[in-house]
Amino acid sequence: MNGAIDWSSQNYREVVQLPENYEVLDLTKGVVPESSALYKIGRYDELRKGLYESDIFQGDRFLHIGIDIGGPIGTQCYAFCDCEVTHFGYNPAEGDYGNVVITKQVIDGAEVWALFGHLSSESIVGKKVGQKIPAGEVIGWFGDKTENGGWEPHLHFQLSLIEPVSHDMPGVVAPEQRTQALIDFPDPRNVLGPIY
Repeated sequence: MNGAIDWSSQNYREVVQLPENYEVLDLTKGVVPESSALYKIGRYDELRKGLYESDIFQGDRFLHIGIDIGGPIGTQCYAFCDCEVTHFGYNPAEGDYGNVVITKQVIDGAEVWALFGHLSSESIVGKKVGQKIPAGEVIGWFGDKTENGGWEPHLHFQLSLIEPVSHDMPGVVAPEQRTQALIDFPDPRNVLGPIY
């Protein structure tokens, strides 16, 4: 599914420093379940019918093609390898990403883009297209509901083999687009490791 990229060709840094104990959520019922865990994971390639109700999800888009990492407001997000900023900005619609940073990495000779969504407004201050960020450096911070599209604080982390044209990429697609979407937007666990 991931083409010719040898994802194991590099050692990756943590995108979010997860504690030993966190909860992997089941969002297939279209609601976020009650949880007392401070950190939570939302899965890749998960059908979430009923969860995306705002106008930006017109049609039948409910297959999640990133990984969500929930945690406290202000949680730091890091570059998983040396990268450069290609896009950043604010997606203001209800249910959208809010503040976003997209970086480009070269992995096994291939260009790979990574979207960091639902960030704080502080995360995009001072960012520049072409800005180099070394592995392990802070990319941004989890935003609160007023700046992250109205969601509980979390990071939507997504990989793309397709160069984005703006500070946006589809985080959910229609189920009939699944085969191509899983090729274009590979499993983030390729760099996050076996977090579930």
